[in-house]
Amino acid sequence: QVQLVESGGGLVQAGGSLRLSCAASGSIISINTMGWYRQAPGKQRELVARITSGGTTNYADSVKGRFTISRDNAKNTVYLQMNSLKPEDTAVYYCNADIILSISRTVRYWGQGTQVTVSS
Repeated sequence: QVQLVESGGGLVQAGGSLRLSCAASGSIISINTMGWYRQAPGKQRELVARITSGGTTNYADSVKGRFTISRDNAKNTVYLQMNSLKPEDTAVYYCNADIILSISRTVRYWGQGTQVTVSS
């Protein structure tokens, strides 16, 4: 069984910073792309950032220059450093990972979500 466990959310003032972490555990051979999504009340879930196993990244336009995604492959962990936070960044943040379970099976898993609230 594979689990993704997120941590690091919370309440911060506008202009502040938070760092999210998401650790994968279980019967994992390796992990392809890992990413962060977010969902604000009344809105659809949207991609924030993702990173391939080789380190290639891409970001939503709304967070470019403020957020940085990184990963530690040895720890099966992905991070999201969020700087210069804005009230519109308020959302539940979810991590996901494309996990290779066997030579012929890759499954996308999701974390449980962590709340990020930015006050003005």
